[in-house]
Amino acid sequence: MASEMLGHVALPGDVASVPQARLYVRDLLGAVGPSRLEDALLLVTELVTNSVRHSDSGCRPDGQVAVVVTERTEVLHVDVIDQGSASRTPRVHQDVDADSGGGRGLWLVRELASAWGWHDDPAGRVVWFQMTKQPPE
Repeated sequence: MASEMLGHVALPGDVASVPQARLYVRDLLGAVGPSRLEDALLLVTELVTNSVRHSDSGCRPDGQVAVVVTERTEVLHVDVIDQGSASRTPRVHQDVDADSGGGRGLWLVRELASAWGWHDDPAGRVVWFQMTKQPPE
């Protein structure tokens, strides 16, 4: 099953890039149903925020975060690529408090995406998620 790249954007590793990434993905996925679009935007927001807060991309003056969006039949696939961190790896917090101001990003990804994961490659650390274009019943 072939994938089609919908778009790729590289942004500075700065918190100001979070709304830019969200707007970029909103423009790419405008035809997706509203519930899936909002879920995808929330997850992109969480992953880009994690990249600029917890990876070397947010610490280096030349740090960057990339967002790559592809689709396959009924599945959206989003990669968020940063410069990784030697001291931190992505992990889901098990004791998530709905009222807390942080620590929910990967928990939300796990709950809303149909699949997710991460790996290191020559481009950096890739945290990805997939979701069906139609909401689950």
